[in-house]
Amino acid sequence: MSTPHVLLGLLTPRAMHGYELKHAHDTHLPGAKPLPFGQVYATLKRLDRDGLAAEAGHDRVGGPDRTVYEVTDRGREALAAWISRIEPPAPHLSNELLAKVVITLLVADEATARRHLATQRAAHLARMRALTAAKSSGTLPIAHLLAADLAIAHLDADLRWMQTAVDRVTDLHQEVHQ
Repeated sequence: MSTPHVLLGLLTPRAMHGYELKHAHDTHLPGAKPLPFGQVYATLKRLDRDGLAAEAGHDRVGGPDRTVYEVTDRGREALAAWISRIEPPAPHLSNELLAKVVITLLVADEATARRHLATQRAAHLARMRALTAAKSSGTLPIAHLLAADLAIAHLDADLRWMQTAVDRVTDLHQEVHQ
């Protein structure tokens, strides 16, 4: 995720200060990696420095002055270019699950790798059930439904991969010990 572009997108409808941007991020991108306040403010400074956003005034609501930012024309152009750019598929075919299976087979045995995959499978299934229950409640905003759908699709892909890994543990064990 490109934090500068996301912040530009959140700023486009109206000028905001950092606290409002953090809240807008959390509201519109449910399930996304939390965005620390420090990252919001550092990114705003860079956007301002690069001419993509500009100070639009100061706001004081029961506390210190808060700098309000707005998107510049140059920022709108950069945002439009980012939105239209196609995201390439992941360039690397590795992740934490794969690394754990391979390393487990290097340092332990097939049974340990199978137990790890079974435990991981149970955790994925529990998360999938929780997300499905949340979706079924009928109370989630559309953004939360889309986030849940994306998470469920990823969990499903991981579960299918884990089954393939279980099916290939013996062959992989032999391969890593050649």
